[in-house]
Amino acid sequence: MSTVTIHPTVDSGYRATDASFAGGTLVCNCTTNAVKVKVKGDIAHNHACGCTKCWKPEGAVFSVVAVAPSSEIEVIENGNKLAVVDPSALIQRHACKECGVHMYGPVEREHPFQGLSFIHPERFQERGWAAPGFAAFVSSIIESGYEPSKMEGVRSRLKELGLEPYDCLSPALMDYMATWTAKKNGVLAA
Repeated sequence: MSTVTIHPTVDSGYRATDASFAGGTLVCNCTTNAVKVKVKGDIAHNHACGCTKCWKPEGAVFSVVAVAPSSEIEVIENGNKLAVVDPSALIQRHACKECGVHMYGPVEREHPFQGLSFIHPERFQERGWAAPGFAAFVSSIIESGYEPSKMEGVRSRLKELGLEPYDCLSPALMDYMATWTAKKNGVLAA
């Protein structure tokens, strides 16, 4: 077994997926007046992400991120502490101004992911959410300062953990995006 660390959730071997998981409450890191966000349904496409935009817990090389319909996301406590990290970004990441945790990130402009919000499921108070199923944007960790000569070890570790490493999204998500674009451009029937 490799000693490369990815993220506390995946390094611990998290696999406690509960088929009846129906959402829960995401909580930021603040010890008082924490931001709480209700997710009213299950999550999808949970994965380890190496991009430089996603929030990562202290010491993590990857984030763990999933999506849920934006219509199923509701800020229930201390929303006044939230601010959009980068208003020009596709994903409008709403982060706690005090602790920095990204609580939810809706995609609002025209895009295949419009209507979805990106969340960090390890912030759920509840257990049973879907385990990460793949790793995306693996090479991007180099952009945050990860040593390029260690990438083979990272990819090997991801595979040990059952997370196929991609330098984009999973094939199913890439197919979805290409299909959306083809339909939008009239190449495929809607």
